Amino acid sequence: MKVNIFLADAAQAEGNSGKIHALGLGWRQCQTPTPPFALVVFLDIDWDETNKPHKLTCQLLTTDGEPVIVSGPQGPQRILFEAAAEAGRAPGAIHGTSVRMPLTLNIPAGIPLEPGIYEWRVEVEGFAMATAVEAFVVANAAAAPPPPE
Repeated sequence: MKVNIFLADAAQAEGNSGKIHALGLGWRQCQTPTPPFALVVFLDIDWDETNKPHKLTCQLLTTDGEPVIVSGPQGPQRILFEAAAEAGRAPGAIHGTSVRMPLTLNIPAGIPLEPGIYEWRVEVEGFAMATAVEAFVVANAAAAPPPPE
């Protein structure tokens, strides 16, 4: 199994076509608090791993590998999402071909990150090599110009 991830301004997976429609795909820098954005994930599932459930974990980490913690309704919380994915084989598929499964996770605006470097890490349970990381920079907010005199 192989995992690829990208950041986009917005994204939507298209049914069973294996396609994702994305706007602003590939950015690597934003301001704080974060704007709305999407995590775009492509899973290339090996033939012998199709028709089986797979558990994915998507988490936001610092570059030191520490979980990002933000205040939430129930107190401090990690930014972590879990998902289940299962891909079937298309009728007439050639034996041994992998199946590409697209997933999107749209994240609302407002994550209050300190300026620095962060990374989204996506892991597939049971597949040590099926981990992908996409780093991005949170820049200082642009300084407001001084008021006119």
